[in-house]
Amino acid sequence: MPDTPHSISSSPAHDDSRLEELRRWLAGQQATGGTIVPAAADASFRRYFRLHPENGTTRIVMDAPPDKENLEAWLRVSGLLAGVGVHVPKIERADPARGFVVMEDLGDDSYARVHDRRDPLWERCIADALDTLVLMQHGIPPGRLPVYDETRLRSEMDLFPVWLLGRHLGLDAGRGRDLLAPLAERLVAEALKTPYRFTHRDYHSRNLLAGPPPLPGVIDFQDAVWGPVTYDLVSLLKDCYIDWPRTEQKRWLVRYLDASPTDVRRALDPETLLFRFDLMGVQRHLKAAGIFARLFWRDGKAAYLESIPRTLDYIVQAASEWPLLTPFAGFLRENVLPHLDEARRRAHGEAACTP
Repeated sequence: MPDTPHSISSSPAHDDSRLEELRRWLAGQQATGGTIVPAAADASFRRYFRLHPENGTTRIVMDAPPDKENLEAWLRVSGLLAGVGVHVPKIERADPARGFVVMEDLGDDSYARVHDRRDPLWERCIADALDTLVLMQHGIPPGRLPVYDETRLRSEMDLFPVWLLGRHLGLDAGRGRDLLAPLAERLVAEALKTPYRFTHRDYHSRNLLAGPPPLPGVIDFQDAVWGPVTYDLVSLLKDCYIDWPRTEQKRWLVRYLDASPTDVRRALDPETLLFRFDLMGVQRHLKAAGIFARLFWRDGKAAYLESIPRTLDYIVQAASEWPLLTPFAGFLRENVLPHLDEARRRAHGEAACTP
């Protein structure tokens, strides 16, 4: 045992000065002795560790380097969600200046794992996630979060031509922008016409936990904005990490609308909701595909490349119902989807050759 209350078991990649600082911080907090081990990675610079005290229950420790992550935003959104009854991890200690948090451990049983093992709990999980979504959207008042405005909606779609077409596939990013431009106008217009409410922005199977009740435990909410009600529905029902049949998407959209307040039902009849949901999905999946490519080429995180085909397939599927998507879906079918496997193999090969 080292001369601090905690021994840290981790991979060499985690054995850095931040962990030494974390050990000293935990010692200064007079936390009970024990060990901490890596608990989860993240698409950002945040890292999570599980604290196993010598006596008592486990806790999660978050390391959010203050020069790279905005812990104040995480704490602020955590307070908003907890205030309306959403099950977020209870915070025991927080030091925004250093970027450390000790919080309740909600476990590792994500919705993605529940789905993968075909657990009968799955149906209840989605119902609870929709109920929690309605609670978030209509419990948190306006004026507390940045607005998901036209500028942000447009700039996020530009990640697709720059990182997916240009960097990953070696195509002309300028041509990609030109092909996308007329569709992007409509996507933004429909998003801005949709009722705006609290928007988690990553409300999907890896950030929803089926651990201690009530379900779901909600995490990774620090990027929340005031945005279209359709955005989190897309995150949940057109998940980039698991496959959702179209019939199920439509069934759950009806359930969401039935549970929504009167003002949302007045603004979005079932057909309008489905249309705006699908177009919001195109915006989100273009952004996500670009981010997945960027996570590999900029940050060295290869696992996300596996999710690009599913993410773009959602756009092709939506085009079968909405003709305005047909030209761009045709571009994806002819110029993008057939080349993703080859690009992924080439990317892995280049990464293996990098010293």
